Amino acid sequence: MQERATRTRQALVLAAASEFDRHGYAGTSLVQVCKVAGATTGALTFHFRGKSELADAVQADGCAAVRRAVEPFTGPQGPALERIVELTLSLTRLLQDDPIVRSSARLNRERPDSGFSWAACWLPTVGELARRAQRTGQLRAGTRIDAVTYLAACLLLAAEMRVRASLQAARDPDAVQQLERMWDLALHGLLP
Repeated sequence: MQERATRTRQALVLAAASEFDRHGYAGTSLVQVCKVAGATTGALTFHFRGKSELADAVQADGCAAVRRAVEPFTGPQGPALERIVELTLSLTRLLQDDPIVRSSARLNRERPDSGFSWAACWLPTVGELARRAQRTGQLRAGTRIDAVTYLAACLLLAAEMRVRASLQAARDPDAVQQLERMWDLALHGLLP
Protein backbone atom coordinates (compact mmCIF):
# COMPACT_ATOMS: atom_id res chain seq x y z
CA MET A 1 0.00 0.00 0.00
CA GLN A 2 2.76 2.43 0.94
CA GLU A 3 4.69 1.58 -2.24
CA ARG A 4 1.63 2.49 -4.31
CA ALA A 5 1.24 5.77 -2.43
CA THR A 6 4.90 6.57 -3.09
CA ARG A 7 4.49 5.84 -6.81
CA THR A 8 1.37 8.01 -6.96
CA ARG A 9 3.14 10.87 -5.20
CA GLN A 10 6.09 10.62 -7.59
CA ALA A 11 3.74 10.56 -10.60
CA LEU A 12 1.99 13.69 -9.31
CA VAL A 13 5.29 15.53 -8.78
CA LEU A 14 6.55 14.59 -12.24
CA ALA A 15 3.24 15.57 -13.86
CA ALA A 16 3.22 18.85 -11.95
CA ALA A 17 6.81 19.56 -12.99
CA SER A 18 5.85 18.99 -16.61
CA GLU A 19 2.83 21.28 -16.33
CA PHE A 20 4.65 24.01 -14.36
CA ASP A 21 7.48 23.83 -16.89
CA ARG A 22 5.09 24.31 -19.82
CA HIS A 23 2.48 26.65 -18.38
CA GLY A 24 4.06 28.29 -15.34
CA TYR A 25 2.65 28.35 -11.83
CA ALA A 26 -0.38 30.51 -12.62
CA GLY A 27 -1.23 28.62 -15.80
CA THR A 28 -1.11 25.15 -14.27
CA SER A 29 -4.37 23.43 -13.40
CA LEU A 30 -4.46 20.75 -10.70
CA VAL A 31 -7.09 18.90 -12.73
CA GLN A 32 -4.63 18.74 -15.64
CA VAL A 33 -1.85 17.58 -13.29
CA CYS A 34 -4.08 14.73 -12.13
CA LYS A 35 -4.96 13.85 -15.73
CA VAL A 36 -1.27 13.76 -16.77
CA ALA A 37 -0.36 11.72 -13.66
CA GLY A 38 -3.25 9.32 -14.13
CA ALA A 39 -4.40 10.07 -10.59
CA THR A 40 -7.58 11.29 -8.98
CA THR A 41 -7.98 14.66 -7.31
CA GLY A 42 -8.52 12.70 -4.11
CA ALA A 43 -5.05 11.19 -4.50
CA LEU A 44 -3.61 14.65 -5.09
CA THR A 45 -5.25 16.09 -1.97
CA PHE A 46 -4.13 13.07 0.04
CA HIS A 47 -0.49 13.95 -0.74
CA PHE A 48 -0.64 17.74 -1.11
CA ARG A 49 -2.85 20.39 0.50
CA GLY A 50 -2.87 22.43 -2.68
CA LYS A 51 -0.99 23.82 -5.63
CA SER A 52 1.56 25.67 -3.50
CA GLU A 53 2.53 22.53 -1.61
CA LEU A 54 2.80 20.60 -4.88
CA ALA A 55 5.05 23.33 -6.32
CA ASP A 56 7.17 23.15 -3.14
CA ALA A 57 7.63 19.41 -3.72
CA VAL A 58 8.70 20.02 -7.33
CA GLN A 59 11.18 22.68 -6.22
CA ALA A 60 12.55 20.49 -3.43
CA ASP A 61 13.11 17.59 -5.86
CA GLY A 62 14.69 19.97 -8.38
CA CYS A 63 17.07 21.39 -5.79
CA ALA A 64 18.00 17.88 -4.66
CA ALA A 65 18.86 16.90 -8.26
CA VAL A 66 20.96 20.05 -8.68
CA ARG A 67 22.84 19.42 -5.42
CA ARG A 68 23.67 15.89 -6.59
CA ALA A 69 24.98 17.33 -9.87
CA VAL A 70 27.03 19.99 -8.06
CA GLU A 71 28.62 17.59 -5.57
CA PRO A 72 31.46 16.42 -7.89
CA PHE A 73 32.53 20.06 -8.36
CA THR A 74 33.05 20.79 -4.67
CA GLY A 75 36.39 18.99 -4.37
CA PRO A 76 39.85 20.42 -4.97
CA GLN A 77 40.52 18.64 -8.29
CA GLY A 78 41.23 20.57 -11.48
CA PRO A 79 41.71 24.23 -12.35
CA ALA A 80 38.95 26.16 -10.59
CA LEU A 81 37.99 28.39 -13.52
CA GLU A 82 37.65 25.33 -15.74
CA ARG A 83 35.48 23.71 -13.06
CA ILE A 84 33.10 26.70 -13.10
CA VAL A 85 32.63 26.29 -16.84
CA GLU A 86 32.15 22.52 -16.47
CA LEU A 87 29.64 23.04 -13.65
CA THR A 88 27.49 25.41 -15.72
CA LEU A 89 27.64 23.02 -18.69
CA SER A 90 26.57 20.17 -16.41
CA LEU A 91 23.66 22.23 -15.09
CA THR A 92 22.64 23.13 -18.64
CA ARG A 93 22.53 19.44 -19.54
CA LEU A 94 20.40 18.88 -16.46
CA LEU A 95 18.04 21.67 -17.56
CA GLN A 96 17.77 20.02 -20.99
CA ASP A 97 17.13 16.54 -19.64
CA ASP A 98 15.18 16.95 -16.40
CA PRO A 99 11.75 18.64 -16.40
CA ILE A 100 11.77 18.73 -12.60
CA VAL A 101 14.99 20.79 -12.59
CA ARG A 102 13.73 23.01 -15.41
CA SER A 103 10.43 23.50 -13.61
CA SER A 104 12.22 24.25 -10.35
CA ALA A 105 14.22 27.01 -12.05
CA ARG A 106 11.04 28.52 -13.51
CA LEU A 107 9.11 28.25 -10.26
CA ASN A 108 11.98 29.98 -8.47
CA ARG A 109 11.33 33.08 -10.60
CA GLU A 110 7.55 32.84 -10.39
CA ARG A 111 7.45 32.11 -6.64
CA PRO A 112 10.43 33.98 -5.20
CA ASP A 113 9.08 33.81 -1.64
CA SER A 114 8.57 30.04 -1.66
CA GLY A 115 11.61 29.32 0.48
CA PHE A 116 13.37 27.48 -2.34
CA SER A 117 16.15 29.02 -4.36
CA TRP A 118 17.35 27.16 -7.42
CA ALA A 119 20.45 29.34 -7.64
CA ALA A 120 21.27 28.74 -3.98
CA CYS A 121 21.71 25.07 -4.86
CA TRP A 122 24.71 25.82 -7.12
CA LEU A 123 25.82 29.46 -6.90
CA PRO A 124 27.76 29.08 -3.62
CA THR A 125 29.92 26.42 -5.31
CA VAL A 126 30.61 28.81 -8.19
CA GLY A 127 31.63 31.44 -5.63
CA GLU A 128 33.99 29.03 -3.87
CA LEU A 129 35.53 27.98 -7.17
CA ALA A 130 35.96 31.64 -8.15
CA ARG A 131 37.74 32.34 -4.83
CA ARG A 132 40.00 29.37 -5.50
CA ALA A 133 40.68 30.63 -9.03
CA GLN A 134 41.61 34.00 -7.58
CA ARG A 135 43.94 32.45 -4.96
CA THR A 136 45.70 30.36 -7.62
CA GLY A 137 46.17 33.27 -10.03
CA GLN A 138 43.67 32.06 -12.65
CA LEU A 139 41.77 35.35 -12.58
CA ARG A 140 43.06 38.71 -13.78
CA ALA A 141 44.11 40.93 -10.87
CA GLY A 142 41.20 42.98 -9.60
CA THR A 143 38.52 40.59 -10.84
CA ARG A 144 35.71 40.56 -8.32
CA ILE A 145 34.31 37.22 -7.14
CA ASP A 146 30.75 38.54 -7.27
CA ALA A 147 31.29 39.52 -10.92
CA VAL A 148 32.36 35.95 -11.73
CA THR A 149 29.32 34.47 -9.97
CA TYR A 150 27.03 37.00 -11.67
CA LEU A 151 28.53 36.10 -15.05
CA ALA A 152 27.91 32.39 -14.38
CA ALA A 153 24.32 33.12 -13.28
CA CYS A 154 23.62 35.22 -16.39
CA LEU A 155 25.12 32.63 -18.72
CA LEU A 156 23.13 29.85 -17.09
CA LEU A 157 19.92 31.89 -17.33
CA ALA A 158 20.64 32.43 -21.04
CA ALA A 159 21.23 28.69 -21.44
CA GLU A 160 17.93 27.94 -19.69
CA MET A 161 16.11 30.32 -22.04
CA ARG A 162 17.79 28.59 -25.00
CA VAL A 163 16.62 25.20 -23.69
CA ARG A 164 13.06 26.50 -23.29
CA ALA A 165 13.03 28.01 -26.79
CA SER A 166 14.31 24.77 -28.29
CA LEU A 167 11.72 22.68 -26.48
CA GLN A 168 8.89 24.99 -27.56
CA ALA A 169 10.08 24.83 -31.16
CA ALA A 170 10.33 21.01 -30.88
CA ARG A 171 13.94 20.93 -32.00
CA ASP A 172 17.03 19.51 -30.36
CA PRO A 173 18.40 21.97 -27.85
CA ASP A 174 21.94 23.13 -28.50
CA ALA A 175 22.15 25.08 -25.26
CA VAL A 176 25.30 23.29 -24.09
CA GLN A 177 27.15 24.14 -27.31
CA GLN A 178 25.88 27.72 -27.17
CA LEU A 179 27.00 28.04 -23.55
CA GLU A 180 30.45 26.69 -24.45
CA ARG A 181 30.70 29.42 -27.12
CA MET A 182 29.60 32.11 -24.65
CA TRP A 183 32.17 30.96 -22.09
CA ASP A 184 34.87 30.97 -24.77
CA LEU A 185 33.95 34.53 -25.63
CA ALA A 186 33.82 35.57 -21.97
CA LEU A 187 37.15 33.95 -21.13
CA HIS A 188 39.06 35.00 -24.26
CA GLY A 189 37.34 38.27 -25.03
CA LEU A 190 36.50 40.00 -28.25
CA LEU A 191 39.94 41.43 -28.88
CA PRO A 192 42.29 39.71 -31.36
